[in-house]
Amino acid sequence: MSLRTPMRRVLGVGSAKGGVHHWWVQRLTAVALVPLSVWFAVSLLTLPSLDHATVAAWMGQSSTALLLILLVLVATWHSRLGLEVVVEDYVPGPGARTVTLVVVNFAHALLAAAGVFAVLKVALGGAA
Repeated sequence: MSLRTPMRRVLGVGSAKGGVHHWWVQRLTAVALVPLSVWFAVSLLTLPSLDHATVAAWMGQSSTALLLILLVLVATWHSRLGLEVVVEDYVPGPGARTVTLVVVNFAHALLAAAGVFAVLKVALGGAA
């Protein structure tokens, strides 16, 4: 039996105060993806052809490579944030939740690294 009042028992057990930051970052990445996605679609559609040589030459431009890397990084970050919310909401049990979050984080880090590597390889002329 506790002599604490119900209010006293719940104080300090509430929010971890991290949700607002997560929410803002997810919205900012979503806003950043809008112009990047529009640029990507318009740029591809305005190419004379979509054969390998044309796309590789387009990716070889420094501004294009920079924007493609930015698109890859922002998209994987946004995806990781979204999956984190889904896992936290729907994966039962703290152990399974933690393991799933670790896997999601490693998978997104691997995807981001692979995407940046691919863009750099093509942009720097190493595509075979």
